[in-house]
Amino acid sequence: MSTMLAGRPGRRPRTIAAALPLLAILAACAPAGSTAAPTVVLSIVGTNDLHGGITSRDGRGGLALLGGYVNNLRAARANDGAVLLIDAGDMFQGTLESNLSEGAVVIAGYNTLSYTAAAVGNHEFDFGPAGPAVMPREPGDDARGALKARAAEARFPLLAANLVDAETKRPVEWPNVKPSVMVDAAGLKVGIIGVMTLRALSATLSANTKGLAVVPLAPAIAAEAKSLRAEGAALVVVTAHAGGRCKTFDSPTDLSSCEAGSEILAVARELPTGAVDVIVAGHSHAGMAHLASGVAIIESFSGGRTFGRVDVTIDRASKRITDKRVFPPHDLCERVNPSTHRCADADAGEANSAPAEYEGRAVEPDEEVAAVLTPAIDRVRDVKAEALGVVLDTPIRVGNDPESPLGNLFTNVLLQAVPGADIAVNNTFGGVRADLPEGQLTYGQLFEAYPFDNQIVRFNVTGADLKRIFADRVQRARDLPGIAGLQVRAQCSGRELRISLIRPNGRQVSDSDRMSVVTTDFLAQGGDGIFVALTPPRGLEIEETGLLVRDTSAEWLRRRGGRMRESDLVNRRSPRWQLPGPIPVRCR
Repeated sequence: MSTMLAGRPGRRPRTIAAALPLLAILAACAPAGSTAAPTVVLSIVGTNDLHGGITSRDGRGGLALLGGYVNNLRAARANDGAVLLIDAGDMFQGTLESNLSEGAVVIAGYNTLSYTAAAVGNHEFDFGPAGPAVMPREPGDDARGALKARAAEARFPLLAANLVDAETKRPVEWPNVKPSVMVDAAGLKVGIIGVMTLRALSATLSANTKGLAVVPLAPAIAAEAKSLRAEGAALVVVTAHAGGRCKTFDSPTDLSSCEAGSEILAVARELPTGAVDVIVAGHSHAGMAHLASGVAIIESFSGGRTFGRVDVTIDRASKRITDKRVFPPHDLCERVNPSTHRCADADAGEANSAPAEYEGRAVEPDEEVAAVLTPAIDRVRDVKAEALGVVLDTPIRVGNDPESPLGNLFTNVLLQAVPGADIAVNNTFGGVRADLPEGQLTYGQLFEAYPFDNQIVRFNVTGADLKRIFADRVQRARDLPGIAGLQVRAQCSGRELRISLIRPNGRQVSDSDRMSVVTTDFLAQGGDGIFVALTPPRGLEIEETGLLVRDTSAEWLRRRGGRMRESDLVNRRSPRWQLPGPIPVRCR
């Protein structure tokens, strides 16, 4: 069931919290005989997948700069509506500034920005119990302790309508975490529902989600929407940590550039007509600004560098929506190129750039937000700047063809960290989050490439087991895991796909060979589904090493020293994955 918020603590008067019945206040102060405007414009500003990106980089992104844009929009809406600032989840995991506080600095920034609501994403579970342990270690450890602590600090609700107790199938009951919420915006009731992707619990440490389940999105949304409409909601917004992917944003009604089978488009199609008006999406780290099945859907990439927006015009008397305007994802820029109005390069100089404007005003980073973030930024400055002793002559990128140079670096480290291992496997596309830039490599850059506190583990399987899981990935997946130690050759024999595993000495792995696999605890516990097909009911027998992937990688780089380039990590003549065609492979 939804919860009605009559109001909540706001910030200084110039920033208009969505929950304040602004027009009612103005009307009370207006001269006798005056009436409120016949229509109300509600601007829904959507963010998603911040991943701890609280700071501006090269004049782009960051919460203080977001505050400048939102302040301008709130000023524009002062006389005809309100702004609802909504996040679609994965707020915390990803930067030293955020991770060292287990996301507390993000909540402090969002509180200062006066967010209206946020969805719970899969990476909200990454920190496990409150404190240094990333998963329960002692009796009484609360696997969701860090998340609950952040929810308690938030002056806005965290929403999760389809996250349920696995036994009771009822939505979780944690302080300030609820299925939906009702807010008052410019005198109108607005219902907001939160959901997460069906794959959420396979994309975080399973130890932190035991006892939980995720139920299908559309039925959970429909049930909450029905309740909210019955309570008088004129507008229903969903904040969904589930997304889509579109390439162009010129026409909101043109879905030809969008992935038709994406999760959020499927949800929009399944919902009853008129149940939901707007969806703020996330999780896929892509862009959307489209109308699908009558629902406006926005998604704004990741890392806090972009925001989405939908303006909804509502007739005050009938409470009917008369117009929806969907805006393309908007880059957060301090300065712009005057001719293109796109973000200016950091070294463009004042002569070749101009201050960014939004809603007819120059954008000024919010000083109050900046002040809240400063202690966390100062705390990690020296750690981030630590040089690892390696100079990169070229950027080392994640890439995807299907072999990843940066993925190869991390799998090389995994393999060398465990003597006697035959193969290292890592979820490059999902586990590695940023390219390493050219120049002197720092710990901060390595951290942002691999922000997860994943431990290196080892287990044993047969050659037949490995062939089976690799065949499944080659035929079904959009991307392939990073590997080191063996070469995987896939060949079509008629309609049959055959997998061969080749050792460095050229010998093939037989089905009966016992293979030592080194990977991360996340993957060994079922993350991303790579090893699920060979995992027994009680789980794999795992040998823990006590080594963290990131810190082991930092030490490996310190020992190596010298210079490195991307080509050092990929052998184009003899790639680690040898495939008969693009993935997913179809043998005909």
